[in-house]
Amino acid sequence: MCETCGCTLTPGNAHLVEATTGRLARTEDGRATVTVLQNLLHENDHQAAHNRMHFDHYGLLAINLMSSPGSGKTALLEATLDAVRDRFRVTVIEGDLATENDAARVAAKGVPVVQITTGSACHLDAHLVHDALHQMDLADVDLLFIENVGNLVCPASFDLGHHLNVTLLSVTEGDDKPAKYPVMFRAADLLLLTKVDLLAVLDDFDPAKAERYLRQLANPAPVLRVSARKGEGVADWVNWLEQRLAVHRARLQDGKTTLPAMQPDGVRLHGTDGGHVHRHGPHTHDHGHDHGHDHGHDHGHDHHHAHEHAHAHDHHGHGPHPVGQS
Repeated sequence: MCETCGCTLTPGNAHLVEATTGRLARTEDGRATVTVLQNLLHENDHQAAHNRMHFDHYGLLAINLMSSPGSGKTALLEATLDAVRDRFRVTVIEGDLATENDAARVAAKGVPVVQITTGSACHLDAHLVHDALHQMDLADVDLLFIENVGNLVCPASFDLGHHLNVTLLSVTEGDDKPAKYPVMFRAADLLLLTKVDLLAVLDDFDPAKAERYLRQLANPAPVLRVSARKGEGVADWVNWLEQRLAVHRARLQDGKTTLPAMQPDGVRLHGTDGGHVHRHGPHTHDHGHDHGHDHGHDHGHDHHHAHEHAHAHDHHGHGPHPVGQS
């Protein structure tokens, strides 16, 4: 179980950490358990703001890909990399509990990729992403894809410093997943229904019902249908990326940035002064950082952050892999 995101707390055991009566309300060193969790998330938000400043400095758009295991995140990346080869310069961060399999698949497409192996952690956090930045050269990058750990709960609660959340739902899963996992689907800036080529042989997934469940969460995010294997819908997905990149760069010119969707269930442990106050809806995010970072800042500032870009390339996802850039 995760020790940082709060999923150790359930309705069944929450009474154990209640402030006055819970016998586990305080840790051995006397600190309040919930306070520890909130402080961890507060520090995550602080690091995320720092990461986002780096991304904004380079003018790139960072996208967090989230889904359950097996929904096709890596297959989508492979199809995307083929489709945008002559349009965008792309780099990738791969998150996985144990293997480097997905990073190897991405590296085979000839793009820079850094693997984050989380061990038992069920999500990426801003500190893990920041560590990966030490192995990356972000100069002249247009799109950074962060493939999160396969999990329909915890990744939605952690700001990585990215700009947009893209949630995948494959047609091999239930069309009621948005209703069953509201935190994840409320956090979607785009919902991709994947593996739609299989709809011809499936009779228990209704795309219209999946979208209806999404709308019942008051999420106006667009819904696109794609098949990475067959290429269906990939052009629409790439056009969405192009439009969002253009909008993001226009905001940067105005001294603003882009914040991912997040909603109250996903930030309840962050505290009122721990980062963003996100009111779900298109571009209605109040940015309440109290970290000394001003997101109305001049994006021409210098980042004196000691990122190393001279790492040796290998074939296992540990370091950047060469990519042809014109």
